[in-house]
Amino acid sequence: MKKTGEIMLILFSREKIIINKTNNFITLVGDPLNPPTITGNDSVNSGTIDNTYSTATFTVNADYFIAINIKFENTAPHTPGKDSQAVAFRASGNKTAFYNCSFYGGQDTLYDHKGFHYFNNCFIQGSVDFICGYGRSLYENCRVNSIANNVSSITAQKRAMKSLLSGFSFKNCKITGTGKVYFGRAWGDYSRVVFSYTYMDSLILPEGWSPWNKPTINMCIGPGANRSGRVPWARLLTDEEASPFTGTYFVDGDSWLTNPMIQGDNCFT
Repeated sequence: MKKTGEIMLILFSREKIIINKTNNFITLVGDPLNPPTITGNDSVNSGTIDNTYSTATFTVNADYFIAINIKFENTAPHTPGKDSQAVAFRASGNKTAFYNCSFYGGQDTLYDHKGFHYFNNCFIQGSVDFICGYGRSLYENCRVNSIANNVSSITAQKRAMKSLLSGFSFKNCKITGTGKVYFGRAWGDYSRVVFSYTYMDSLILPEGWSPWNKPTINMCIGPGANRSGRVPWARLLTDEEASPFTGTYFVDGDSWLTNPMIQGDNCFT
């Protein structure tokens, strides 16, 4: 980061936490061997909240936020049908980074709402649209784990206009879990999701994508990477086409990302 900010040490928290826009440059650091847990259970169908946005256990509206070795979760049960949205983390600030963090939930686990975000060595688990929003984010060396019982989707990317600097890029990740899932479904007319050098287990549906998404794949492996049966509008990128999505430059990282001092291996994957 460009300057030193406040460092917060957490053991366990059962409450909703909101970091306001004016509280920039906050860093949360947990023990890599025993990561602290921040938990909640709000959902749209709980009767007290009427929108996905407000269900988040942890919300960041500020810029230059970093989380290291933290577990975020929303334990609200997912029931098929409408109003089961239950966000564990909402990233609404710009230039935020996550290292060795985990995100647990059902529907809409990680609301990658808006701004430039970077996720490294993170674990993200859910059942429906569990990475969603219109942020511009790079997921590197992450594990994406489905707990769906039936047909579902991993991402719901909301790029509403072609001019928006929005999209999700997954590089060197692993897709595992249960159910039969799509890589994503569109939440906007110009939804953009890219998978590169990613292992895809057999839970991926042959079609790959639900209608109207703008999907792209580059150099992926595993049973789910078999492209036979893919929808005709899914694209296989060349290395040259994929290049703009596969480095931290996708999130303008050279201007704000640094390498934090992180101890221990990723304990979530």
